[in-house]
Amino acid sequence: MMVICFLSRTLQVARLSSSPVGRQLCSTSAKKPVLTLFTKKPCPLCDEAKEILEPYKERFILQEVDITLPENSVWNDKYRYDIPVFHLNGKFLMKHRVDIEKFEDQLTKLELQNGENH
Repeated sequence: MMVICFLSRTLQVARLSSSPVGRQLCSTSAKKPVLTLFTKKPCPLCDEAKEILEPYKERFILQEVDITLPENSVWNDKYRYDIPVFHLNGKFLMKHRVDIEKFEDQLTKLELQNGENH
């Protein structure tokens, strides 16, 4: 049996032998909010932001977008002077520095919508 989970723009495939644990794992991770970090290398402010968010890493999926890659030129045009920039589930959340209160508030709201307890 094959189960496919869609997590943001990534595809996760899990092979299961009729295992409810595997299906639960897939559905659980699919419910986690996706925090997108628009970044480039080097980016000391991005590294600092990731350190600040480290204690929350089990509560979201981090997706990094390197704005210097040719396929991300739209994001480079938009954010080249503002990184780090964060989107939560596809919506702009914050830029330059982590606003931890805003982040916690929005993350908790999404978790409540998804029926998760944290």
